[in-house]
Amino acid sequence: MTRDVRRLRHYLSVRFFYYRSQIIELEAKLSRVPVIAIVDDDDSFRHATMSFIRSLGYAVVQFASADAFLKSNRLHDADCLISDVQMPGMNGVELQGKLIAQGHHLPIIFLTAFPEIKARAQALAAGAIGFLAKPFNDEMLITCLNEALGARSV
Repeated sequence: MTRDVRRLRHYLSVRFFYYRSQIIELEAKLSRVPVIAIVDDDDSFRHATMSFIRSLGYAVVQFASADAFLKSNRLHDADCLISDVQMPGMNGVELQGKLIAQGHHLPIIFLTAFPEIKARAQALAAGAIGFLAKPFNDEMLITCLNEALGARSV
């Protein structure tokens, strides 16, 4: 074999394995089940929401506070965040601001028993996907989840 042929074979071999690894990586990302993080201080509501989200086929991680979510090793696993607005300590809108400040542009859906106009406007202006009043309509939450997960980058 001539030197040029060997170089070409080597180049093609390297490129083949590079593109093959890229395809495998992309397939893994596409086949991964989305992870939904739920942050709510109300245990019963958090568990009910978790059960509903799991019934839709998503993986769920749950936290009783914004601080617990921020300190967890699951922050980077989450594809979408569902958060209460009013919680002890850091509230949901403050959590959104902290995530943005740290460079985490995670789609967020807010669920609240106290749908204040100011909090709603602030959350939506900062990029929240939805701001739903408790008790929420299942279909509205599903619509928000579809929008949030459709917007995530692959």
